[in-house]
Amino acid sequence: MNDDRDFLTRAARLALRGHGDAEPNPSVGCLVADRDGRIVGRGRTRRPGGPHAEVVALGRAGEAARGGTAWVTLEPCNHHGRTPPCVDAVLAAGIARLVVGTVDPNPLAAGGIARLRAAGVDVVVIDDVPAVRRLHASFRHRVATGRPWVVAKWAETADGDLIAPPGTPATISSPASHRLVHRERGRVDAILTGIGTVLADDPRLDPRVIRARRTPCRVVLDPDLALPPTARMLHIPNGGPILVITDETVVGRDPDRADALRDLGVEIMTIPWAPPGSPAPVDSPSAGSAGGRLRRRLTGDGCRDLLEALARNHDVATVLTEAGPDVLHALFDHQLVDAALVFTSPRRFEPSTGSPPHPRDRLDDRRFEIVWRGDRGGDAVAWWQRRD
Repeated sequence: MNDDRDFLTRAARLALRGHGDAEPNPSVGCLVADRDGRIVGRGRTRRPGGPHAEVVALGRAGEAARGGTAWVTLEPCNHHGRTPPCVDAVLAAGIARLVVGTVDPNPLAAGGIARLRAAGVDVVVIDDVPAVRRLHASFRHRVATGRPWVVAKWAETADGDLIAPPGTPATISSPASHRLVHRERGRVDAILTGIGTVLADDPRLDPRVIRARRTPCRVVLDPDLALPPTARMLHIPNGGPILVITDETVVGRDPDRADALRDLGVEIMTIPWAPPGSPAPVDSPSAGSAGGRLRRRLTGDGCRDLLEALARNHDVATVLTEAGPDVLHALFDHQLVDAALVFTSPRRFEPSTGSPPHPRDRLDDRRFEIVWRGDRGGDAVAWWQRRD
């Protein structure tokens, strides 16, 4: 059993190498051993429409897989979507024993375990391997809620400052951290930001520093439809889709402004907003503080409507939030943050701009845990994830 857990962990690490390639499908890893226990095949899920992990691993193993064992992080699919059922490949390869790290929560694809057992394959399910549970946490979340996995990202100084003082170069993190952010942009399906960030920084929000296979969808929270037609993100050749999330009353009051953005290829979406001047949610740990305007106007229903629409209409599996503290706090307020990527620089600003509340304070150890730590050019990097 311990060997099985070790092999499932190795399969999960293999799957992580393809993080961002398989979405909106889950990124799955698979190892295949022959009758003597020698690993003869490895595979991870490819791009949508490409072969799944089991098919890749079994193809590499060839006849050596017959009578052998396979370890796969997710139950083999049992339906015909973009590709044939993986169960067919497992049976055709003659696998005698299959160890599964996660029962498929999607009823459309589930049933593989039952079919394999009915065909005489010895199927063992070990669903408590930490690496596998972390790997498929976002997939389980999406099936259970209908919403994508939301990652909050921010950079802070040693003093906790998130914003540079006026007249100070705005960059907090190192070039190496900058490259890591671009790598993550290339892996996610959408990047969420607020109109304040767009007006202040005019960001592109694309993965231009790396060779990414696509540019993610850019989503701007903009209740007053203030996005200028000259914004850089609107003029990137071969850029991904851009959605502006606004208020229906604003669109009705100024349809020409909405049409001007549509002419630039922008999709306009409306969600419920709280009225201007609304207080921060009373159940927020920092409800009594002076919050940002977007935080006060973003409602739980509005945020959930947005996330569900991204999953339903744009196949968005993961959202990276690159926004100011008010948007980050709003997502925390409504319990919609699933993970956080935090960069802490040794830099200090004089004078310090830090003031409570801080998004880091929302990473309660009872709800979140650090699953990875690293260093990028002198910056401490931590990846937090919501506990099961």
